[in-house]
Amino acid sequence: MSDPLLLKKYPNRRLYDTEQSRYITLNDLSDIIKSGRRVQVVDVRTDADVTALVLTQIIMEQAKNNGTALPSSVLHLFIQHGGTTLSDFFDNYLEKALQGYLAYRRSMDAQFDRFLDLGMDLGRVTQETIEGLTPFSRLWAGTAPGSKSDKEPE
Repeated sequence: MSDPLLLKKYPNRRLYDTEQSRYITLNDLSDIIKSGRRVQVVDVRTDADVTALVLTQIIMEQAKNNGTALPSSVLHLFIQHGGTTLSDFFDNYLEKALQGYLAYRRSMDAQFDRFLDLGMDLGRVTQETIEGLTPFSRLWAGTAPGSKSDKEPE
């Protein structure tokens, strides 16, 4: 995996992409992350790592725009138990659980796509399989309605 993209956060809330030498928006940053790139955001005044705060800001903006957020019950628990209990959970379990779910989902999507590819031609495949497995298929071929042997002599 490549090194994280280093971003500098200025007091005016602007983010500076050190690789591209340009300022970016939160939407730009969201797109970068969606493409699979990891980022690290550093406050230029304090040199503190503010990555989690900026990523939380992106999530909150998306929640505001989409009308979706974490359920209130989860937010209550986070505030109620705060710091270490939930931080330990997020650090140790949530990421692994989400990675497992995403891997399972990709696997199921791939299997479903294979099923659809097979299903599009299932009639022909089924017919060939039945004809290949039936020892009397040549015998019955002439008895189908409309076949030569089914017609009355002229």
